[in-house]
Amino acid sequence: MKIAIDPYMFRGLPITEMVRTVADLGYEYIELSPRAEFMPFFQHPRADDARVAELRGALRETGVKLSSILPLYAWSSPIEQERRDAVRYWKRMIEVAVELDVNLMNSEFNGRPERAAESEGAFWRSMEELLPIFEREGIALNLEAHPDDFCEVNEPAVDLVRAINRPWVNYLYCAPHTFHLSGEDPGVDVRRMMEYAGDKLQHVHIADSFNHKGSSGLRYILNPPGTPARIHQHLDIGQGEVDWDEFFGALRDLDFDGVATVCVFAWEERARESSEFMLKRVTQELAS
Repeated sequence: MKIAIDPYMFRGLPITEMVRTVADLGYEYIELSPRAEFMPFFQHPRADDARVAELRGALRETGVKLSSILPLYAWSSPIEQERRDAVRYWKRMIEVAVELDVNLMNSEFNGRPERAAESEGAFWRSMEELLPIFEREGIALNLEAHPDDFCEVNEPAVDLVRAINRPWVNYLYCAPHTFHLSGEDPGVDVRRMMEYAGDKLQHVHIADSFNHKGSSGLRYILNPPGTPARIHQHLDIGQGEVDWDEFFGALRDLDFDGVATVCVFAWEERARESSEFMLKRVTQELAS
């Protein structure tokens, strides 16, 4: 098992300083998420040979490794030009992953929930183009459902991953999305959702969140009424309402041996303290 950190709260640091900071915090692995000068959100990667070499050098110097790379591109956009652009960006980031000796990438389904069927069609067209490249380069892919994607709920997301029908394409359960992953059901059973993924559960994102469905849906009041906006948090464990006993218990019962990524984003003003706390807690839970 690999315990990694998504260093998004440290994105303001130069990339070499970010890696050194992660090493100083005690993490052995980084899940590289979007950075403006390297891999921006929804745009062509900026990483050239020099920046790739700079990152490789920092990793070599510190002994920190990349567990995975997390690009976010509109590969399920129902707008065909956006989809084609996203596939182009993916192809370049796969090249970068190969240059960095990374054999795992993960991402979101993307697309639009109000155009779910069209978005799924776009997703499959992108898969047809990209799966042969992933396979040729020996790079595995983990996919997560995200609030406001065309697929937002746990069971349909797992089924979609299974439908890809590749042993190296698996599911990522994102704990701070728990209360969206459970769909319209006011009840939330973390263990059931994780067990539904079963052997396809190869990656988890770890951060806490509040149950937006609590108090009869009045935990958060959004105006105007009926707005389709989604809300969730990425907090330290214990600051929200995810059932961590069930979450970590399910991982242990499933003999989880994938990547566990700390992905707290809420506390940039105390990023070091948050990251240290999360590493200690996750290590304790997964070692027991």
